[in-house]
Amino acid sequence: MSTSASSSATGDDDDDSGSTSTITAETTTGRHELKGESYTRTKGGVGKFIDSVTFRVGGHSWYIRYYPDGNRDESADWISVYLYLDGAGSEDDGGGVKARYKFSLFRDAAAAGDGEAPPVLIHTRTASNYSFWSADQHRRGYCRFIKATDMEEATKGGGFCIRCDVAVMKETCVETTMADSVTVPASELNQHLGALLDSKVGGDVTFDVGGEQFTAHRYVLAARSSVLMAELFGPMKENTMSSIQIDDVEPRVFRALLHFIYTDSLPEIDGEDEPGMAQHLLVAADKYGMQRLKLMCEAMLLKHIDTSVLATTLTLAEQHDCQGLKDGCFKFLRSPGNTKAVVESDGFQHLRSSCPSLIEEMLVKVAP
Repeated sequence: MSTSASSSATGDDDDDSGSTSTITAETTTGRHELKGESYTRTKGGVGKFIDSVTFRVGGHSWYIRYYPDGNRDESADWISVYLYLDGAGSEDDGGGVKARYKFSLFRDAAAAGDGEAPPVLIHTRTASNYSFWSADQHRRGYCRFIKATDMEEATKGGGFCIRCDVAVMKETCVETTMADSVTVPASELNQHLGALLDSKVGGDVTFDVGGEQFTAHRYVLAARSSVLMAELFGPMKENTMSSIQIDDVEPRVFRALLHFIYTDSLPEIDGEDEPGMAQHLLVAADKYGMQRLKLMCEAMLLKHIDTSVLATTLTLAEQHDCQGLKDGCFKFLRSPGNTKAVVESDGFQHLRSSCPSLIEEMLVKVAP
């Protein structure tokens, strides 16, 4: 994978001159599988874990840590899985490693009595971005990967496989400079606006969110959201107030919302917190009319779809007019066995009572 940027300047004599910088991002990929003959035989209590053997990807050693009964009390009814970097990064890596990972759970169909059928994918979760791994941050994964009851139902007492796909990135920059050329750097507007938000310099409006105070700039907010434009500069009471109370958004979600408004990007979100943050941010994005952020949240939620959360996600998609998210949910339901598991989930009763018309649409879209 590679990306490049170039710039050029023309002098009075109309001779073209310029320079080109090419950034080559070398990526090495690999995978490892941790297999078990039976899920119930691996259970040993909360906090008890099983490690895979170490495996090499991108010049580094890794291993999978699997908690059949969850890694702590809060995840006692779940299976927890983590990818560990075995040792800190080398000096060539700046003491760290940039990597991305994906966990997938398969059922051994043959062991479950389905003849010579290939393994069946039960559940998968993918990290949204490349993360920085170091001696201080040497593990990443999910404390709530899949519910234990869903695991037992899906494996049917047979064998299973947890597969971890790893991609390790190492960036190299090669630059050629020509005489009499002018190099135009990439835009730093998002960084400058992000620094302005953090510094609070020139802030002229404060938001009180769950007891936390957030200082911002009216013109920046208005430029990014038509809803905020109306609230801050239209014939509404907020346009004369220096402090505005927000009661329906959590502080951590509002902080991420402001970060997006100023930088057009999301802050780094811990993998375990990503689905919940995406749900809350989607609601906030819909409230403030921020379509790009809303679509980014839909994409994040689709990466974390499984039978335990699909009904809740489908309800959210219906309530906030997220057609792409709905279509992704319907596609997931077409996979064998998924519809039955979703109907038996806790969130399905809420879906049926809050969005009865969606049940009819679901039957039409999912029916063979």
